[in-house]
Amino acid sequence: MGMESASSQTRDGGDESLLPHDRMNPNSPSGSSLLVGEHPLIAKIKAVVQRVANTDATVLITGESGTGKELVARELHALGPRGREAFVAVNCAALPGELLESELFGHMRGAFTGALASRKGMFQLAHGGTIFLDEIGEMPLSLQAKLLRVLQERMIWPVGAEHPVPVDVRIIAATNKDLRTQIQTRAFREDLFYRLQVIPIHLPPLRARRSDIPLLVNHFLDKANQRYHRQVQITTETMVWLWEYDWPGNVREVENLVEQLVILASGNQVTPEDLPPHIVSAVSTRHLAPPMLADEDDLDITRAVEALERRYIEKALSRANGNKSMAAQLLKLNRTTFLAKLRRIYRDTVPAPSGRAAVYGSTEGE
Repeated sequence: MGMESASSQTRDGGDESLLPHDRMNPNSPSGSSLLVGEHPLIAKIKAVVQRVANTDATVLITGESGTGKELVARELHALGPRGREAFVAVNCAALPGELLESELFGHMRGAFTGALASRKGMFQLAHGGTIFLDEIGEMPLSLQAKLLRVLQERMIWPVGAEHPVPVDVRIIAATNKDLRTQIQTRAFREDLFYRLQVIPIHLPPLRARRSDIPLLVNHFLDKANQRYHRQVQITTETMVWLWEYDWPGNVREVENLVEQLVILASGNQVTPEDLPPHIVSAVSTRHLAPPMLADEDDLDITRAVEALERRYIEKALSRANGNKSMAAQLLKLNRTTFLAKLRRIYRDTVPAPSGRAAVYGSTEGE
């Protein structure tokens, strides 16, 4: 997806990298990669983005840290009529309330100690384009009331100004917090919540779309190989470990890990021995629930073993998204033994768990 870069505007020669905002940059590390995936949940989000992009509707994006909330905001901007105008991202948690107000709305000369000149705020810099309010759940209540007024009137009041300033911006907000819970604890305004959530978009954690893990790993692997002039590959066995890991840092954690593996690889292959200890430990401690007797009076051990094997095989196939080679590795069986057990247990009828497709294509999934 092509993106037009907004021209950079710095503050009186200051270091823009120290400010809690980011002018749109199509070459940023996140790029368009955070929405790589073919899982139905991601497909639905992409469809919503396509439908909403051409409107000026306010959007509230929710999801855990690292799921790609800013990327969705950038795509909404880039695909819409404001795409050639400024995209300004503001981290609402980066500054205390009094400084954040000046950052958002600007201030007049002499408005406070140190205000030696008037400055435009982020809303004015985003005029004609989009302003992205990241971590909106961290915004102080006093500032929430002023943001609500902006949403209602499309006017801002710079600090120390005698008259409001009209602004023409699309507002997109994001948070990793549960704003409904914050409303109950009076940490977030209910009226502002409903003003922001005209279009809600929730990004699922990576563990909820495991079938996208190999796609993301290979995507970031290609990027890292190109960047560091390497030809590192990740073995199938290593991919099984990555598949099993829950990725609490989501896509951002995948990107960082793959870059680390490429940099530290001593050869051209990454094996499970190269994975960080916390991933090995997390995957190794995951176990199936202990087996229970289905019928306390049925002591036929042959049937019990067969039932237990079937249960483990179904669980492995489910985790492997139907990929038999990966399921065999999860069970620590060679592929021939695994297929033999499948034929025996299912009497030559191999089920496809949950109707899911194989991860690595039809050949390896057979």
